[in-house]
Amino acid sequence: MHTLNPKLDLMLERVAEIPPEWVWKAWTRPDLLKPWFCPRPWTTVECEIDLRPGGIFRTVMRSPEGQLIPNQGCYLEIVEKRKIVWTNALFPGFRPVEPPNSGVDFLFTAIVTMEPHPRGTQYTAMAIHKDEQDRKKHEALGFKEGWGIALDQLVSHMKAIEARP
Repeated sequence: MHTLNPKLDLMLERVAEIPPEWVWKAWTRPDLLKPWFCPRPWTTVECEIDLRPGGIFRTVMRSPEGQLIPNQGCYLEIVEKRKIVWTNALFPGFRPVEPPNSGVDFLFTAIVTMEPHPRGTQYTAMAIHKDEQDRKKHEALGFKEGWGIALDQLVSHMKAIEARP
């Protein structure tokens, strides 16, 4: 596991009151990811997942005003039902992006882990950045609040899905 560097990294750590298997499904199936991935009133209108190292992780978010924000990255590591690592610094196939032409304001790598916990899942999401400037940009965009709201939405959505007969 990556050791948090507070100058370069951001982290959200919480207990989610659903099993790790549900968190895994929510992160790995486009139909389950789209309803929760960005904080409402934003929406995720497209999602493409090729869940393997080098595979694509692509979303398109829509702002409340209707602006479309595409995001594309590459999976780096997959540990089934436990860990997902992806980055927007690489396109699929490990092809390096070339900012600013890549469409992103800053580059980061996300490490999402889900470990069993007596109350559900110990959920950790870490965004690691190359420098303090990028961390500050990500933080200013509302990393902790946004990723926290998204986690709450994930939990609510999966409880509703899994409760269906």
